[in-house]
Amino acid sequence: MSIKQYGSLAGKRVIDLSRVLGGPYCTQVLADHGAEVIKIEPPRGDETRDWGPPFHEGDAAYFIGVNRNKRSIGLDLTTAAGREVLLRMLNGADILVENFKPGTMEKWGLGYEQVLAEKFPGLIHCRISGFGSDGPLGGFPGYDAIIQAMAGWFSVNGEQGSEPTRLGLAMVDMGTGLYSAIAILMALAERESSGQGQYLDMTLYDCAVSLMHPHIVNYNLSGRIPGPTGNAHPNISPYDTFSTATVDIFIGAGNNRSFAKLCIELQRAELIEDSRFINNIDRVNNRNELKAELESTLKELDGNALFPRLLDAGLASGPIYNTAQVVDHPHTRHRQMSVEHDWYRMTGTPIKMSRTPGRVDSLPPHFGEHSREILQQFSFSDTEIDQLLAAEVVLEKRKK
Repeated sequence: MSIKQYGSLAGKRVIDLSRVLGGPYCTQVLADHGAEVIKIEPPRGDETRDWGPPFHEGDAAYFIGVNRNKRSIGLDLTTAAGREVLLRMLNGADILVENFKPGTMEKWGLGYEQVLAEKFPGLIHCRISGFGSDGPLGGFPGYDAIIQAMAGWFSVNGEQGSEPTRLGLAMVDMGTGLYSAIAILMALAERESSGQGQYLDMTLYDCAVSLMHPHIVNYNLSGRIPGPTGNAHPNISPYDTFSTATVDIFIGAGNNRSFAKLCIELQRAELIEDSRFINNIDRVNNRNELKAELESTLKELDGNALFPRLLDAGLASGPIYNTAQVVDHPHTRHRQMSVEHDWYRMTGTPIKMSRTPGRVDSLPPHFGEHSREILQQFSFSDTEIDQLLAAEVVLEKRKK
């Protein structure tokens, strides 16, 4: 076994009990930047291993996409012996990430306040749950789409007059994973001065509500309930999709200077002084008229040739790409956001650091691939390991 010697988090150990998306995405961010992440899976494994197609060697792309740079051990925490194994692994760990239903760790005698804080005073325990453990919804399960619905995302997504619509990304889960990574890094920074770990109470609901910008702030100041605006921005115009003769392109002009540049580039300088479009508030109030005016010109132009010209003029614009076009785009490759190793072809890390860059060091593990190796690392004897494997407390293959 080789301990990572790269990245800003080299030397930090993460015990990862999380499954599905939010927790694993969080720990992959940490793993990409050098943290040693030990993924502890229940006997049947992380269920996203089955969330396909597509699959590679029995594991779904869904799992593969958020579990690189980790090692895997199968462990049955419903058994007392399994919990003893976990406690030995937590000795010297910096971070524990889990997303069990609130109360599960406490039921197992592993609650932070009751046990872990005293046993491991420097441990940072990050729990990710749907709604937290208390309050009107405390303890209830939460999933990405359900939280999107309850946090208002459905109500502002889609075209005007359309039915409530789910965002096509699992952004509640992934956003919570990102918030959790930030929280962990804050706790690590604070621990430098205090020497103390702490408990991080991260919920999908809180994170989804915090991401409802600008809709919640608009409502709080205006009293008007926001609805869907399609691709248009509720506070900026023009900031929308526009049809051209060849492709649809998105154009954003967030201030008067940008709007004037756009009008000049489109040879529609008369719109700059049009009373309907003088300031952003005028353009927002008359967005439909403005879109009609701009598209009357844009529909005569080649969008593929136009958007680079708008970029050169300092205007934000771009065509609407599908997933294949994004993956194969030269800029995606230039930014190392498409990484390849043998069969593995996934997104790279978006965090670019000059001295301590992240990297793909190891591919996503098979279930229990490192079970024996990890136990040896924590000074389990060969006899102990054989007994744990025979009792199926520790596993190297998934249970059906």
